[in-house]
Amino acid sequence: MNMKFLILIPLFLLAGCWPTSVSFRDGSVPPEWKRFAVQTLESKAANAPISYAPDLTEEIKDAIQNRVGLKLVPSEAEDPQVNVTGVVENYNVTPLSLQDNTAEVKNRLTIRASFEIFISEPEEEVMKLNVSRFADFDASQDVGSIQAQLLSEINDQIVQDVLNKLLSNW
Repeated sequence: MNMKFLILIPLFLLAGCWPTSVSFRDGSVPPEWKRFAVQTLESKAANAPISYAPDLTEEIKDAIQNRVGLKLVPSEAEDPQVNVTGVVENYNVTPLSLQDNTAEVKNRLTIRASFEIFISEPEEEVMKLNVSRFADFDASQDVGSIQAQLLSEINDQIVQDVLNKLLSNW
């Protein structure tokens, strides 16, 4: 009988301390934030596919709308509390040097972009974000044949970086 109490007492104590919800966000969205706008990213990367900057722009819009819950407005004229602008600065494929006597040769697709996130409420703030993300692939593969897969992988990381900056400012 004493053994049952010794087991039940810590269980009740732990159950009382257990969180009712778990969140992975550092903070919450300020209640003043209702609307956002994302300007089509400018592309200064000579090697990037012509549709890359607009495609990344759409992915950022979707992520903010679906994960943060703000309403997308088409322009700054509709007074968004959050406005994202950015530039794709570099899109580069480079060979990786061989290490550890491996016969496998890899290439790396690297994309570098910079963003400015303008916050108008609750107080004006400008957050800057510089991102460089990459994906490695076998050098025997043509980058054009696996480009969609590589861009998806890199874009997921870039979009997550933008969301992290927006939600936690770190």
